[in-house]
Amino acid sequence: MSEQPEDDAVLANETVPLDAPADGVPEVVRTPEGLAAATAALAAGSGPVAIDTERAQGFRYSARAYLIQLRREGAGTVLLDPIPFMSGDDPADFSELADALADAEWVLHAATQDLPCLAEVKLLPRRLFDTELAARLLGMPRVALGTLIEEAFGLTLRKEHSAADWSRRPLPDEWLNYAALDVEKLVELRDWLEVRLQAAGKEEWAAQEFAHLVDRATVAAPVRTDPWRRTSGLHAVRTPRALAVVRELWQVRDQLASGMDRAPGKVLPDRAITTLAARANSAEVKRLGPSDLAAVPEFAWRFPSRYRARWLAALDRVAALTRAQLPARQLSPDGPPPPRTWESRNPEAAARWDAVRPAVVERAEQLELPVENLISPDALRRLLWQPPDPLTAEAVDAALAAELVRPWQREQLVSLIVQRLAG
Repeated sequence: MSEQPEDDAVLANETVPLDAPADGVPEVVRTPEGLAAATAALAAGSGPVAIDTERAQGFRYSARAYLIQLRREGAGTVLLDPIPFMSGDDPADFSELADALADAEWVLHAATQDLPCLAEVKLLPRRLFDTELAARLLGMPRVALGTLIEEAFGLTLRKEHSAADWSRRPLPDEWLNYAALDVEKLVELRDWLEVRLQAAGKEEWAAQEFAHLVDRATVAAPVRTDPWRRTSGLHAVRTPRALAVVRELWQVRDQLASGMDRAPGKVLPDRAITTLAARANSAEVKRLGPSDLAAVPEFAWRFPSRYRARWLAALDRVAALTRAQLPARQLSPDGPPPPRTWESRNPEAAARWDAVRPAVVERAEQLELPVENLISPDALRRLLWQPPDPLTAEAVDAALAAELVRPWQREQLVSLIVQRLAG
């Protein structure tokens, strides 16, 4: 590893609890007047803007932000509640705040988690610095915000409210204290990491990664094919008709959860769906009915029992399906299949994988960063499953660029891949 500057508190192996923001916890912004004042204060501040969001995943169907925290030198910390700014079911529109901060660099930790809900309220940066991604590029073994704050400054940042129900109103004072602390040291952490990126010669790599995040911030995630196949416990469901039970029950639950903005698992646990479906594992079983539903305790719980007719109707629909209408046991992959299957499906591709993948892992180790930050697994699979013909450095570079592999990554990989494939 490159030698890095040390902090006195870290050298002494001492940590100090970070219990409260230095300036106290501000009032939550909930009115247009408060938003205008906060916007003016943040615009008049200097330097980067720290930003974070709190969601209610595990409690709500949506992934919207229920609190947005911002902090800037000269402005202090702003806690912004997006919910009062909604118009009916339409999200808040904070584009004026985004415009006021357009020239500033925004500092986030694990930006890919926050950018979708920030995009929903039209609050997106033109430049950003991702402290988690910077730590990954530096090859740091622990990249959670709390552990980085501890390593950088010898401060303990408690994370006990990270999984709380942030849709709750009013928000408890201790939660607001926690939220304000998440941005208290974020800009200082950014500066600490930048020094290390410069020392490691990785500053340009980070700049390209951050620009990529900005460019992709408004790109919607692809719609997953058959999302019901991610139901926990699906491995115990073996026949097409049993899979159809999972599909129909999952779709009913998803409709209910979406309509109530309630996390699907709060409507009905996954295990209830797969346990009931497993009762149709026998090829002779054509219909599940009330007795099968009664055999799964979760369907008798207070909330799921309200929708007993909906669950039974789903089972009736499964019973009416023809064999051709039943789902396949396995979904055809979008793109190349898993490399472990290549030997039987495409021996030449398997040989390419065996030649290139270890070399890529070795290069990542030499560069002291996780291999997935050198190239995404999907990009490497697609290239090696069907490489360009003729196999030239220019063609490989173009193929990787088409998979959104950044220039710094291609500089590290193109010649290595060509050499391994040509050898």
